[in-house]
Amino acid sequence: MSEVVSLAGYSVTRYGLFRLFKYAVYCLLAYNVYAFFLENHAAAATVFADGVSLSKIIEAYNDTIDTLAWVLLLLVFELETWVLSDERLKGATKWLLNAISAVCYLFIVYSFYGYVSEMVSLTHLLPVTASACDLANSGWSMVLEQDDYTALTAANCGSLADSQLLRLADTQVVGDAAVWREIQWLAWVDVINAGAWLLVVAILAFDVWLQLRHELSDAIMRYSQVVKGLLYFALLLCAVYWGINGSFLDFWDAFLWLVAFFFIELNLFEWQAETSAE
Repeated sequence: MSEVVSLAGYSVTRYGLFRLFKYAVYCLLAYNVYAFFLENHAAAATVFADGVSLSKIIEAYNDTIDTLAWVLLLLVFELETWVLSDERLKGATKWLLNAISAVCYLFIVYSFYGYVSEMVSLTHLLPVTASACDLANSGWSMVLEQDDYTALTAANCGSLADSQLLRLADTQVVGDAAVWREIQWLAWVDVINAGAWLLVVAILAFDVWLQLRHELSDAIMRYSQVVKGLLYFALLLCAVYWGINGSFLDFWDAFLWLVAFFFIELNLFEWQAETSAE
């Protein structure tokens, strides 16, 4: 990792390029917080036409809150597994990192609840007896895909003329039955993805705890890697599904998270190897 290469007239090591790439990925994930906020805000204006109440914030801005909590947790893992030495991971520093992690876990679990709530709400679809054009220009919206809505007007109502119409309960959002089914599948993938990540970080946090106690043996490390490998494979399948049937933002975000936690796993592997050698 110490080989020197030339970049734009400057000499840098391959290790330096690796760190640059790693932190570029972290920055892209931080930017996704803003991207998800824009997406959630646009969707909330349609689904929660009367305004987003405090109890509905987690449902309306679930992706934003979830991603922000994950970015902070990722930074904590980076500090624990790479940036800070074992000697500094004690006392006030450790308590501070634990407090930040606890708040992040609280929001991550709450976001998981939000994904489950959204999935459950999508099971409450009601038939629409009127035609789409009868509902046009009267405050109704048409769902195009997950979290993507547009006003139902005389200009676009014809696209639903031959469709089996369903509306989301307690809203004025209507859509084709086939589109709703696709959105339901995407909601299930959201739940599976969030649940798998919860298990990954639970195991990773346990690994870090053992490592700080110098009890993370090679055998435990192998078992941990096997279980996490299966979970990462499930997460990869979720990313592929989003790439085929979901939005590019969901796929891109899922891909970046897999890359980011690959870096954390490398950190942990090198940390454990150094401790074993000592």
